[in-house]
Amino acid sequence: MPANRPNILWISLEDTSPRFGCYGDPLARTPNLDRLAAEGARFPNAFCTSGVSAPSRSAIITGLYQTALGTHHMRTTHKNRATPDLPTPYDAVIPHYVRCFPEYLRTHGYYCSNNDKTDYQFAPPFTAWDDCSRTGHWRNRAPGQPFFSVFNPTGTHESGMWPKDKALVTDPEKVELPPYLPNTRKAREALARHYDNLADSDRRVGELLAELEADGLAQNTIVFIWSDHGEGLPRRKRWPYDSGTRIPLLVRWPGGPIKPGSVHDRLVSLVDLGPTVLSLCGVPRPAHLHGQPFLGPDEVPREYVFSTRDRHDEAYDMVRSARDARYRYVRHYYPGTPYLPWIPYRNRHPVTQELWRLHRENQLAGDQNFLFRERPPEELFDTQNDPHELRNLAGDPAHRNVLERMRGALDDWRRTYGDLGDIPEEQMVRQWYPNRTQPQTAAPIAVPITEENCAQEPVAQTAAYAAPLLVQLHTPTQGASIGYQIDGDKTWRVYTAPLRLEKTANLRAKAIRIGFKESDTATWNLRIE
Repeated sequence: MPANRPNILWISLEDTSPRFGCYGDPLARTPNLDRLAAEGARFPNAFCTSGVSAPSRSAIITGLYQTALGTHHMRTTHKNRATPDLPTPYDAVIPHYVRCFPEYLRTHGYYCSNNDKTDYQFAPPFTAWDDCSRTGHWRNRAPGQPFFSVFNPTGTHESGMWPKDKALVTDPEKVELPPYLPNTRKAREALARHYDNLADSDRRVGELLAELEADGLAQNTIVFIWSDHGEGLPRRKRWPYDSGTRIPLLVRWPGGPIKPGSVHDRLVSLVDLGPTVLSLCGVPRPAHLHGQPFLGPDEVPREYVFSTRDRHDEAYDMVRSARDARYRYVRHYYPGTPYLPWIPYRNRHPVTQELWRLHRENQLAGDQNFLFRERPPEELFDTQNDPHELRNLAGDPAHRNVLERMRGALDDWRRTYGDLGDIPEEQMVRQWYPNRTQPQTAAPIAVPITEENCAQEPVAQTAAYAAPLLVQLHTPTQGASIGYQIDGDKTWRVYTAPLRLEKTANLRAKAIRIGFKESDTATWNLRIE
């Protein structure tokens, strides 16, 4: 364990592509983000694992790919009125050995706070955070305690592009839409709103960095800024192309190996974020994690990043993609189906409405028709020469070797980690909820370790023992985490070893396995005589 453990601050943006000044965007008003990049490093080849929030965030919080967990469908906790036959709502019951990675930090003395978005496809277990609320902040920790704190400015969400009464600051005539979208006033205004919202989020970033400075913590805090996926325009959000998965990533590490103003071209996947934090904090990484550190002494280079698309709201799909330093390979499991299936929420977007209007009027030209073309089985794009991914090279003999290599990389990834997209969602949920009822974690029992009763029989609700008393907590639910409180603790501590009690105490405990209901709370009054 490092003697001077670093603090970690995460600022996670929503629905944001690299439209920062430090990424070369002339319209961006992002002085705080740009300053952070000047004081740290920019990672221009960072990618998420899914072009939509909840699957992406489930991979981030666990360090495992969403397709290996069963968290790949967007979304699981809503019931869709127009499609009642979907197996929603449900919490994904992920493998019993998987934890939200902040729990590992907590067991090694870190204070972990989240303010306050989760969106993991399962209810956040109470053992993951010391504080997961709108007031979550490193300032609530014990004096001198190292922290991992997450803040989630939500102003750049896709819905922020919808018409509002607020006057635009960004000039719609100056925004540049990608060539596959209509260049109309309504579309430009939507993107101008996104620039304005990003400027608002930049101010929030500035406030957090100022608080870090005011607390005298800036020099011992590694700051990460990233987005859960690309911006909310059609063929960007929800799609496993660069446009939907390439995200901004900035890291400032005072006194670390990152040089101010540096640019690191290595491939980074957001599934690597958690393992990287564990590595930097000196916390042992479980061997089952799929992500790998991209910074620090345990850094592992990547050859490929991978991304997926499955059900979005009412519409099923299955797309898998592999990306190396230059090429993007996309495999469509439903070739011949529309690029724009029926997703009512997406159709509220003004740019999507413009697409449909102009398509109906037969006024789209050239690449603006991309989303209305027949979907092929495979796509291969040279992102160096075709950054908008418009020229499919899958049938080009000159790129046959690249196509086969990328095919093989995707097949190897699916074999290595598994892909629950191969299982119908309804069948997957039935395996988790055999009686269509969410299972509940069993409540813990407490077992005394004394000379008379060496961990043989559970503690009664009220009992007396000689000092010192060791108490072992146990739950029969496989893989469940146990949290406990002693004498009115405000937070639930994560149980890792028998508790040593030297004086009379009131002990409370409950347990949780991710995807299960939380257990009832067990209580004991233990008199030490």
